[in-house]
Amino acid sequence: MTFTDTHTHLYSESFDEDQAEMIQRAIDAGVTRFFIPAIDSAYTERMYALEKAHPDTVYLMMGLHPTHVKENYEEELAHIEAQFATRDFYAVGEIGIDLYWDKSTLVIQQDAFTRQIQLAKKYKKPIVIHCREAFDEVFEILESEKGDDLFGIFHCFTGTKEQAGKAISYNMKLGIGGVATFKNGKIDQFLAEIPLEHIVLETDAPYLSPVPYRGKRNESSYLVLVAEKLATIYQKPLDEIAAITSKNADNIFFTKHA
Repeated sequence: MTFTDTHTHLYSESFDEDQAEMIQRAIDAGVTRFFIPAIDSAYTERMYALEKAHPDTVYLMMGLHPTHVKENYEEELAHIEAQFATRDFYAVGEIGIDLYWDKSTLVIQQDAFTRQIQLAKKYKKPIVIHCREAFDEVFEILESEKGDDLFGIFHCFTGTKEQAGKAISYNMKLGIGGVATFKNGKIDQFLAEIPLEHIVLETDAPYLSPVPYRGKRNESSYLVLVAEKLATIYQKPLDEIAAITSKNADNIFFTKHA
């Protein structure tokens, strides 16, 4: 039984003391594939070092995180394009809109999001969306870019059932992580009504630890706790959750799209 963590920041400074051991704990728990979202150019070399150390288990994305869309975002976008010109990545991510931290950058966040979607289409890659307090704004851009060449993952999905349906209509899988285990997470109330073919697992480590580690540093081995919660929600055996969600990840990251 093997699991796929579709979103984990293994290069984070939070893991500087025990990165290799933490990755081994995950592998020992059955989490054998790690998809790594980018934040900005400051982390690129750390990502490449991680990939070099774990070439059989680490799969890199490239993109500009919405909270890092600042005055220099044109330079950051140029950096992303330069990386894509020299090597392959598995997705453009994480990208999107975040109005929790800073509403003043909305216009440049919208521009960066749109242009990175278009970059993904150019290279026939999925996108991995970060959306915080910005569902309407994200959906507006997805609506303008929709088509067979738009597909990916709505990372850390925490919306309503209606928003879940809308995300799926844009060829997005729902990234489900630690929030599904929270008492106030809410998504567990309707998740069983969403077919499992639309779900992928993620940790977002080192953030958003599942219960009973909520509030502590998250790590990829804890993905199994999220899977166990889904097994309860969907009333399916754990190995079936592992197999279906890993197949769903394959369909995003490894299947040729339009």
